[in-house]
This record gives sequence, structure tokens and C-alpha cells, in this order.
Amino acid sequence: MLKLFYAVGSCAVASHIALEEAGAAYEAVRLDLRAGDQGKPDYLAINPKARVPALATDRGVLTENPAILAFVAQSHPSARLAPLDDAFAFGRIQAFNSYLCSTVHVAHAHGLRAYRWADDPGAMAEMRRKVPQNVAECFGLIERTMFEGPWVMGERYSICDPYLFTVAGWIQNDGVDPTRFPKVWDHQQRMKQRPAVDKVLTLYRS
Repeated sequence: MLKLFYAVGSCAVASHIALEEAGAAYEAVRLDLRAGDQGKPDYLAINPKARVPALATDRGVLTENPAILAFVAQSHPSARLAPLDDAFAFGRIQAFNSYLCSTVHVAHAHGLRAYRWADDPGAMAEMRRKVPQNVAECFGLIERTMFEGPWVMGERYSICDPYLFTVAGWIQNDGVDPTRFPKVWDHQQRMKQRPAVDKVLTLYRS
């Protein structure tokens, strides 16, 4: 059975939702990041990066949302969470999820974790000051050029949707009005109506 390691307030929500949408058989293991669970020897043996999510499979451990999301789609083809028979279309999904991972998440992280990139208090303060601008620019680009509607990639729900839902949920805390991006905002509301999303969010609230 698959085993997902997750934490409240983390980007693991995306992979968690995808597992539910796929109807996967899995166990969810909750870590307490504030208590430092991610840095304890038992977890470092699973994921030396000391981050979540991590997905333990019968062939080893996968980390990073884009990789886990692709694995879920490919290992549960009947769920139709990605266009597995179209290499270019699947590449577009990977491109979108990679943008969320490498650019949007990093823009957000400069607010809470500026210490990853600098030691100087002034430099960290400047990073935090730029977060609203940088995050808004990222979502402006998604709104204008990436989001096809009604789902990220068009008519079919895909592994892009739980990931966008997760990252877009941080906008307000980043000092940005989410209603500036009507397509993304509408997507957020519709995602909350999906049973898989509701089930996962209930776990994260408890």
C-alpha cells in the first residue's frame, strides 16, 4: 500500500487530493512540522530533504509534488487524471505543475522562509516586502496565459487542479486579493465542492 507523509499547512494537500481522486489505496501519515518531525532520524531515512510530501511505494520513495502527481496519474490510469496517451499534452501538464513548484511556491516561500536564501535581516525583509508583488505577477500570468477553463487544462479535470487549488490557497496570506484573478478564484470555489477535496481538507483541519 502507498503511504503519504503530509503536514498541515503544507503543499502535500495537492498530492493528497490526487490520491483521493484516483481512488488509490493509501495510508496517510501526519507529521508535525512545528515539533520538528521532518528532521527526526526516522523521517530523514524516508526523505533526507526533510520536507513533505513524500510518497512511499513498493519500489521506493517519491518526493516533490510534480513527481508524485505524475505517478498517481500514471499508476491509476482509469481515473483519467492526465492525458497519458498524448506525450505533448502530458508535457504541458508537467510544465504547469513545474511552474507551481519552482516559481510560484518559491515566491510564496520568500515570505515565510526568507532565511533559506539570506542571513542578513535587511535582505530577508526585502524578500518579504516583494512577496505580494511576485505572487500577484505569478497568478496574473496563470490567469492570462495558462488557465484554460473550466479546469486548468480545459474540459477535463487533471493533476494540475489539486496543485493549483493548494498553491492558490496561500494568496490571501501573501497579501494579495485572490478575487483579482477571477478564473483562479472560481476554480477555488468549485474545487471545494469536490468530495475528495472536502475529505482531505477535513483531515488538515483536525
